[in-house]
Amino acid sequence: MNATVNESCISCGLCADTCPAVFHMGDDGMAHGGEIPAEMLEDAKTARDGCPVGAISIEE
Repeated sequence: MNATVNESCISCGLCADTCPAVFHMGDDGMAHGGEIPAEMLEDAKTARDGCPVGAISIEE
């Protein structure tokens, strides 16, 4: 499974704070996702659901 962050990202950092195993803030100031370890799926979904602009997608 992978998490992606689209161009709607406002660089709030909430996803990286909620699930740092999957999300990080890049040198461009934007959030970036990645592969979701099975044990982190619920945290990744919490980050997705908490995104204020709905910029996160999880591909299962």
